[in-house]
Amino acid sequence: MNEVPGPVRRWVLAARPRTLPAALVPVVVGASLVRPASLEWLNAALCVIIALALQIGTNYANDYSDGVRGTDEVRVGPFRLTASGLVAAKRVKYVAWSCFSLGAVAGLVLASRTSWWMVVIGVTAILAGWFYTGGPKPYGYYGFGEFFVLIYFGFVATVGTAYTQHLSIPGSAWWFGLATGSMACALLEANNLRDVTGDQLAGKKTLAARLGRERASWLYAVCVAGAVLGITLGGNGVLALAGVVALALYTVPLRMAFSARTGRELLPLLQASARTQLVIGLLLVASFFIVH
Repeated sequence: MNEVPGPVRRWVLAARPRTLPAALVPVVVGASLVRPASLEWLNAALCVIIALALQIGTNYANDYSDGVRGTDEVRVGPFRLTASGLVAAKRVKYVAWSCFSLGAVAGLVLASRTSWWMVVIGVTAILAGWFYTGGPKPYGYYGFGEFFVLIYFGFVATVGTAYTQHLSIPGSAWWFGLATGSMACALLEANNLRDVTGDQLAGKKTLAARLGRERASWLYAVCVAGAVLGITLGGNGVLALAGVVALALYTVPLRMAFSARTGRELLPLLQASARTQLVIGLLLVASFFIVH
């Protein structure tokens, strides 16, 4: 029998710590595109707060929405607050919107220091976080999750953070946005590959659920290819070599994705994907410092 997590640990688990690199890496990469001496530290810190608040808020919102729909009743993934019955659904919803509100406040401060257009982008990011599995027609249930993850965890986070440093957008930011967004999509695919059977039973039509366990492995490969392509084309010299290293680091996760594992057997794929994303992010930051 599984041990019931305590009052604090259950919230930590439901925040899905392994997904947090998807929020941190694009922000750190975007901020690192400027020379260290001219880094706007406060703007960078605000971007980190926004990214983490929206990521955790989205995770709690997904917990709430999937829980009240009954989707998590056949889920084999990490602990869920709502589906477990240990926390009232309304409380989970309240905490989700509290996280979104924290991100909104930090976003307003950032907009006052950069551009008020950031408010518009922030509002769309919050709506994207809620309607991933919330609302009458959640886009995550219809196979559009990868598109929105690429946009918001790639281009918006990386290019947006770079803009807060330069008040202009360096061309390389778009390529690195592709790279970070693709890595975030790989993390999403690791989650969806694990949940293929449960999602099919619950009527959740993710791309992985539509394709089936075996063919969906190629979705993971496409995400890895996007990451390698973005890193290689975004940099030159040392940075271009980072693309080769990124491909090497994804070797083990790729083997897991193309293995015969299913369900809980694929839990290590999520861990490996998050770890690889974090390592590549640190590698890119170190490379930027060398180049600069």
